[in-house]
Amino acid sequence: MSKLHIVTPVKDSVEIAEKTIESIMSSEISADFIYTVYNDFSSDESTNALEQLSKKFDFNLINLKDVTLHPSPNYLTILQMAQQRASFEEAHILIVESDVVVGKNTIQQLYDYATQLENPGLIASITTDVNKKVNYPYLFAKRIKSKVASTRKQLSFCCTLISQSFLNSYNFNQLNPDRTWHDYFISHKTLELGYKNYLVTSVPVVHLQHSIYPWMHLKQTQPGRYYWNKIIDKIFNK
Repeated sequence: MSKLHIVTPVKDSVEIAEKTIESIMSSEISADFIYTVYNDFSSDESTNALEQLSKKFDFNLINLKDVTLHPSPNYLTILQMAQQRASFEEAHILIVESDVVVGKNTIQQLYDYATQLENPGLIASITTDVNKKVNYPYLFAKRIKSKVASTRKQLSFCCTLISQSFLNSYNFNQLNPDRTWHDYFISHKTLELGYKNYLVTSVPVVHLQHSIYPWMHLKQTQPGRYYWNKIIDKIFNK
């Protein structure tokens, strides 16, 4: 039976991240899992707070400043480190970002779907606000009626399981280091390799949308401006 590696990247905003951590550690999970929080160059104050939380909730804390000199964001490094460990232990990866609150059974149900669904690459929970209204990045899925929908649209990493099979088929070292939207590329790579991606509407998670990185907040709230900035940066940084 496959294990599960749960991953949460954190960049400051520890008050909200604590809600994420607590929801994960209080989940009802029968699967064999390991939980790792990746501290991506948070402030000293936030780092101290995360260290206290790691003692309180008993999760693994990796301070990326001890691993790389590359400034935040280090999402690619996190993906690569998580894949290396997951592949060694034959585990799925579940990314739960630090502005997401999961339900008691969310993680176990996503894990179960990994064996029940046909050839899954990615399995994502739909996101809602605190009033249970579907919010970014899954506004396109408001009208989906089925509990689980196969989709060719991009899946976000808000709360997404990456299957062990796909992890064995594609090495994250091949991801473009100049890009930050790895969820977009991986969503398409899974389909390209013959996997199916699924959006689970029956297991919603609360997306608080504080955003762990400034660039992600801009992408969530003003996608047009975000992509325009990417184009300008590319032109002037050639």
